[in-house]
Amino acid sequence: MSRQLTDLLSVLAQMIAEQHKLLHHMESQHVAMKTLDLNSMNELISAQEAIRLRLTMLDNRRKILVKQLAEAARVKEEPTVTKLAEMFPGHATALLKSRDDLRDVIGKISARSKSTSKLAAAVLGHLNTVGRLIAGAVQRAGLYTKQGVRQMNGRIGVMEAVG
Repeated sequence: MSRQLTDLLSVLAQMIAEQHKLLHHMESQHVAMKTLDLNSMNELISAQEAIRLRLTMLDNRRKILVKQLAEAARVKEEPTVTKLAEMFPGHATALLKSRDDLRDVIGKISARSKSTSKLAAAVLGHLNTVGRLIAGAVQRAGLYTKQGVRQMNGRIGVMEAVG
């Protein structure tokens, strides 16, 4: 029983560390997005995916350990960290501290994710506008003066008449 608790605390500590790494990468990605540094963004996206994979593996390990602890304590449903702290008062402070740290970093990640998604939506909106302007200019192609004003043809040329 004690080994599973120490393993659970270790897994929670690893999850907290990985979440902090993910937050750091997300903040770096936000800065790279502001400067439109594509190489950095690609590297950071790859690093974030690797962290997410490690977090998935750690979460699976956490679920297995919690299930083992629940079976040993003869609890039918999967207990929360708070319930585990009540079941094992000797490890309560460490479990509750891990829970609070994990909630804190996940809250920061959530806030950064919302901010980054708003930035991405703004950039895509601007790119959409640029695309529409270019498409409109291509559709109404013609001659322009040195000042950038469109010059109308006085007559229809042979190339314009065919089509």
